[in-house]
Amino acid sequence: MSDKPHIAVLMGGWSNERPVSLMSGNGVADALEGRGYRVTRIDMDRNVAAKISAAKPDIVFNALHGVPGEDGSVQGMLDLMGVKYTHSGMVTSMIAIDKELTKQRLVPLGVPMPKGKVVKSETLYSGDPLPRPYVLKPINEGSSVGVAIVTNESNYGDPISRDSKGPWQEFDELLAEPFIKGRELTTAVMGGRALAVTELVPKSGFYDFDAKYTDGMTQHICPAIIPQEIEEYMKLLAIKCHEGLGCKGVSRTDFRWDDELGKDGVFVLETNTQPGMTPLSLVPEQAKYVGIDYASLVEMIIEEAG
Repeated sequence: MSDKPHIAVLMGGWSNERPVSLMSGNGVADALEGRGYRVTRIDMDRNVAAKISAAKPDIVFNALHGVPGEDGSVQGMLDLMGVKYTHSGMVTSMIAIDKELTKQRLVPLGVPMPKGKVVKSETLYSGDPLPRPYVLKPINEGSSVGVAIVTNESNYGDPISRDSKGPWQEFDELLAEPFIKGRELTTAVMGGRALAVTELVPKSGFYDFDAKYTDGMTQHICPAIIPQEIEEYMKLLAIKCHEGLGCKGVSRTDFRWDDELGKDGVFVLETNTQPGMTPLSLVPEQAKYVGIDYASLVEMIIEEAG
């Protein structure tokens, strides 16, 4: 009989990111089973507490993405149940998934983030909240769900038309931020260490949900071909975000960089407390670059939770 802990892999759920979570969760479960762990796969539904109680795991590997698996809800439930779990805790999760709360926590620590404001979706039809170009994004969704870039050339109209079918229409409130031209980069942090910097080059458009999770739509350049000064600065900022938010396990911080401005052109967009673990995901890719294979990465996350 194995002396390794029994792991329940929590995946699925009902957020927009359900398909990604299922890919992440099944990848994690396969890796753990390959290393000799007893694994119970749990597809999140409204009876999840009963499912976890029945399984009696030693540790829950939280492979959920989006609400309620990433916003503190599941974390609070597991805290009440007295069950150990991977990744960040309830308070950190609540803050990190909310882009405005994240700014309130990180900007005073010296983390450069785009200035913006929260707007009611309904007000978009009477006028732009910021000078174009600007970005509209849901306050508490991940994986670029519902993100739109509004430019003078966009087909949303000026002012924005109700018939434009923008991705924001299912959200009551949005965060409006100035559009930062330049390059998309990201850095994972685990065990107090920033693993690498990856540049993301979408084949078309921008790094949205489809570009992230459709094979061949985005080129990952790892390590990014950038000046060493910028690489070290991004790693430093990623660690500052991880620690400033109180993250545990692994996190991933996303950047935009206007390379014409050097360090002054680096901006943090957000920190993801539960990065994807799919075959296309960035954290496993960066871990591999520094010599950590997928199964070892999963085990390291489990060990920190335990």
